[in-house]
Amino acid sequence: MAVLDPVRPDLRAPVGSPPVGRPPDEVLPPVGGPGGGLPGSVRPGTRWLLRAFLSLTTLAVLALVLLPGAHHQFAWSIHMELTAAWLGAAYASGSLLSLLALRRNGWHEVRIAVVTVATFTWLTLVATLVHTHKLNLMSGTLPGRLAAWVWLAVYLVVPVACWVLVSRQDRDHVRSRVLHRPMPRSLAGLLGAQGVVLAAAGTVLFLGGLTVHHESEAVTRFWPWDLMPLSSQVIGAWLIALGLGAALVIRDRDLSRLRVPAAAYTAFGVLQLGVLVGHRADVEAGDPWLWAYVAVLAVVVGTGGFGWWAGRDPGVIRRRAG
Repeated sequence: MAVLDPVRPDLRAPVGSPPVGRPPDEVLPPVGGPGGGLPGSVRPGTRWLLRAFLSLTTLAVLALVLLPGAHHQFAWSIHMELTAAWLGAAYASGSLLSLLALRRNGWHEVRIAVVTVATFTWLTLVATLVHTHKLNLMSGTLPGRLAAWVWLAVYLVVPVACWVLVSRQDRDHVRSRVLHRPMPRSLAGLLGAQGVVLAAAGTVLFLGGLTVHHESEAVTRFWPWDLMPLSSQVIGAWLIALGLGAALVIRDRDLSRLRVPAAAYTAFGVLQLGVLVGHRADVEAGDPWLWAYVAVLAVVVGTGGFGWWAGRDPGVIRRRAG
């Protein structure tokens, strides 16, 4: 049996042989990758994980921000409403990250988002295991006890699921060396500086919170308000994850992959500035660390906003260069 050659319909070739008039190396590979999807596409399991992220982060925002007395009815008793609001804002940006990632089809478009969240969950698992005695597992209000058990279950299961799914996606995906829209060096340098600051601050908070004493201010004195050990570690986990996300963006150096992380990064900065304004009575206006913190957030908003804009509009960089 013979088939028509798509290039020269008048030529026929046996089934199974390359089309006549076309070199063998031009024969296209079969469509479809492991799991039935296109090569490099987001697996169904990864999409379920992103849906779980979206649901859990939304619940965390509701519990931390919208419920009366939320800071006393969370998985652990949070010392200050300001800390609870900070965590709620962080989870809100994580919720946006998950929502935007769900709208993408390629693994290369969502890998930074998933790896960033995976890093946060692993670090938070460590903090949870160190401070299990601080969770409201057997004490506190009914909502607090429920939140504590849900928290423990989530951070025992999700980090492992993240590791498995990221490993499978990376194994199936061949990383392209082609930069569709190269990132300007100035933007990469600015992101790198922010990543170092965020990761360094997060590391100090995370290590400082390893103590089981009542407060951790001896190590985390640079933070604009007092933090208890578990809260210090969870905030530190967020900052370390953001620092890693900046490093991954710089490694890719492709504006076409920047839209999802840049939007969430911008939202994080805007929401944290809003939290600070709303709880300005809980901080000291004369504290130089406070203004350093405000400056970092302002730069985060500006950099993230420009990154999102540049990722969305292919002509931005060309117009600025011209």
